[in-house]
Amino acid sequence: MSLLSRLPFFGASKQATQPPTIRQDGPFPDDADQPSAARAHIARQVSAKLARNPMIERLGDARLDLFLRPHFATPAECAALCAMIDAGAQPSILFSGTQGPEYRTSHSCHMDRADPLVTTITERICALMGIEPRFTETLQGQRYTAGQEYKPHWDYFPQNDTFWPQMRDMGGQRTWTAMLYCNTVEAGGETQFVTTGLSIIPSQGALLLWNNMDRDGAPNTDSAHYARPVEAGVKYVLTLWFRERPWL
Repeated sequence: MSLLSRLPFFGASKQATQPPTIRQDGPFPDDADQPSAARAHIARQVSAKLARNPMIERLGDARLDLFLRPHFATPAECAALCAMIDAGAQPSILFSGTQGPEYRTSHSCHMDRADPLVTTITERICALMGIEPRFTETLQGQRYTAGQEYKPHWDYFPQNDTFWPQMRDMGGQRTWTAMLYCNTVEAGGETQFVTTGLSIIPSQGALLLWNNMDRDGAPNTDSAHYARPVEAGVKYVLTLWFRERPWL
């Protein structure tokens, strides 16, 4: 069964040759260094690398760079990751204080970077995308039980928000998101991209990747997405956010 609900799959290029890993020895974008142009350059390289991978399907269109890698993690890895999330889960919080507690009702935890499995998953995602691990935030686990959701939101930081100056100094903008589905949900829990209409059904081991910037390197409002309410069972996901500059 297709993981993409209600809409057809968009095929990715199946070329065998992989482009080289992205150069990440600087300079890094900042407010004085045309960050949009630099982000756009990085995005083109990441998108090209993903599109050339025969194991990856391209789901997005001109509005959004969106890719899916089925069977990225094994069932045993996923089971171990679910147990880690259960052990550390706390009520999820929001960066912005403008939304009420009903906006994001899941439970979350920061995964232990020193754990061998967490390290392995992080490094495999980075290798797939051609981005070094030092550009990643700490891998975050999320658990949704029946009725829980995360209403439409962006992963990037709105640059007119009060917390942007702090985030700018801590690695800058979130460029890409990688989301690993750790289990197959009984019902509900789709990841729905609001403006494009794409809706992805959670399936154990599948990795979803998208660019939070547009083709010009500016924050992309078409990246708005919705963790739809779980209707039956439990949903476990891992999220890895990439920054434009080293985060560690």
